[in-house]
Amino acid sequence: MFGFGKRDPLPAGSIAAAASGEIIPLEKVKDEVFARKMMGDGVAIIPSEDDIVAPCDGIVSMLYPTLHAFGITSADGLDILVHIGIDTVRLKGKGFRSFVKEGQKVRVGERIIKVDTYDMKNKGLDLTTMILFPDCSARMAMKREGYANKGKTIIATYTL
Repeated sequence: MFGFGKRDPLPAGSIAAAASGEIIPLEKVKDEVFARKMMGDGVAIIPSEDDIVAPCDGIVSMLYPTLHAFGITSADGLDILVHIGIDTVRLKGKGFRSFVKEGQKVRVGERIIKVDTYDMKNKGLDLTTMILFPDCSARMAMKREGYANKGKTIIATYTL
């Protein structure tokens, strides 16, 4: 009735931040695979909170068993890979909690993964989160700096 809990839809061809925090250029990520864009172009965010959310409306196309990464296919067919942290795969899922399953429909801003940032930072892990566009033939424009609010700040626009 009052619209509580409803999320504003993103403009067509927009991708929102999957995490709240400082946006940095992918080239500044402390891992050559990401910095050299070997997994695709994208945006990196140094997260300030525990929640990682859906960057757009779509379907969870892939959820790694270690929960450190997931894929979403947007409603119009753009593939997005969200990779949480550097070398976090070695945790084998410890410190991550999933709220979705592969094949599940999600809305922008919906919680996908909760990260135990306190424990991971104490272990010296870099939690920089990459929002990547692998094998992308779309025309892209990406935000390279500033502060992002998860599920709200537009970090990329595209035309298929």
